[in-house]
Amino acid sequence: MSFAASPPMVGGAAMFPDRTIVQNAVNSNDHTTLVAAVKAAGLVDTLNSKGPFTVFAPTNEAFDKLPAGTVDTLVQPQHKADLTKILTYHVVPGTLTAKQLMADAQAHGGKVMLKTVQGEPLTVMMHGGKLWVMDAKGSKAAITITDVMQANGVIHVIDTVLMPK
Repeated sequence: MSFAASPPMVGGAAMFPDRTIVQNAVNSNDHTTLVAAVKAAGLVDTLNSKGPFTVFAPTNEAFDKLPAGTVDTLVQPQHKADLTKILTYHVVPGTLTAKQLMADAQAHGGKVMLKTVQGEPLTVMMHGGKLWVMDAKGSKAAITITDVMQANGVIHVIDTVLMPK
């Protein structure tokens, strides 16, 4: 007798592999800020599309690390372009699992550059046995949950919001 593996839990909710990135993210209590930002930026349809996408998904705590008022400002309609730039900087085309990211990093001296949907690169690196993502400004985010498989890609949960130049 074999049992199917339970879906991974993120933010207190099961993440089902037959649902899209948005369909799963809306259920995560740890990603309410990200979901609100995706809605404000008009990216719901994109992240519900076929993809595939690799999303580095910052938690609410990651957004809380930003200077006070940053999120409130970014979700205002007049800042939609800036918000879209930041959010699409967290998305890479394709489905890149942690195993693939580690292998690519090891094959390239410990780091691998990824081109984001936004157009600027992110650097994924190994440090202390964990995967980290570094943004264009040199800030680093730890990947705290890897390989949350989706119908249209994969989510890796991160602890810091990444910022393009």
